[in-house]
Amino acid sequence: MIDLQTFIAGLPKVELHVHHVGSASPRIVAELAARHEGRSPVPADPAALADYFAFRDFAHFIDVYLSVVDLIRDQEDVWLLTHEVARELARQQVRYAELTVTPYSHVRRGIPAPALCEAIEDARKRAETDFGIELRWCFDIPGEAGLAAAEETLRISLEEHPEGLISFGLGGPEIGVPRPQFKPYFDRARAAGLHSVPHAGETTGPETVWDALRDLGAERIGHGISAVRDPELLAHLAEHRIGLEVCPTSNVRTRAVSTIEEHPLRQLVEAGLLVTINSDDPPMFGTTLNDEYAVAARLLDTGPQGLAALARDAVTASFLEPAGKQRITAEIDAYLATATR
Repeated sequence: MIDLQTFIAGLPKVELHVHHVGSASPRIVAELAARHEGRSPVPADPAALADYFAFRDFAHFIDVYLSVVDLIRDQEDVWLLTHEVARELARQQVRYAELTVTPYSHVRRGIPAPALCEAIEDARKRAETDFGIELRWCFDIPGEAGLAAAEETLRISLEEHPEGLISFGLGGPEIGVPRPQFKPYFDRARAAGLHSVPHAGETTGPETVWDALRDLGAERIGHGISAVRDPELLAHLAEHRIGLEVCPTSNVRTRAVSTIEEHPLRQLVEAGLLVTINSDDPPMFGTTLNDEYAVAARLLDTGPQGLAALARDAVTASFLEPAGKQRITAEIDAYLATATR
């Protein structure tokens, strides 16, 4: 029988909640910091980044995250970041990923929207050729920047609409950023054919998840872990097969959950929800998607069969076209059969 770490390493996967800038490896962050040395607090030494990425709370995480965003200064930086993120995901046997990109953060730092979209699209196509991975984009509103950011994110989404764009999201802090105010922007994005995938219920309670469902038409929920505190919400999510993008290590590192042992992953799965395992901002949180599957195996006390089921659920919850879903699901099933023979 194959050991669990080896099984996870080879398991074909889908990643649905991973941030573009937040996926920059220490090597790439350090390279960008060195390129812009003297203009950023981010260390140019990869070894020093672990201490820099020690977050006191979610607000501090946002501050640090934005300091890394400041390192992305031009189209070349965007292309490098995107291509390297794809390389790292492909190393973990990720076949398909929906990356969350925050155009507003780059545009306000001087990268024109057409140049940003050209860079991510070129890198996306190159990554498919170079690494055999399919990438798609979720353009998200940085909630802390308010309605002006929502308007600009929607404008870029509708006017530029890069080929890989499939969804519209809402990130940043939840506390003090009510979901309902963004309803008009999600209405227009959905009318244009984009899927709705807001963050909700990470650092706030179940009502934020209800807001995302009722006001933003959420088809998947980023995090959503506080749903465990509302039986009616759990039943609704299970009945309507609205997926949760769960990121266990992230929830501990941002202090949304006190310890990994207290994470509600098991309760969410046992409630019959469509739960997917994701890495969020992996280098910043000292994790990888493979590590998150190992955490899930421990929390759920499961082995290869259970992990393959989680991988299939991520395919189900994705916005990949049916033929692509069938292809990856078949690959997961074939891998499981071979590995457990």
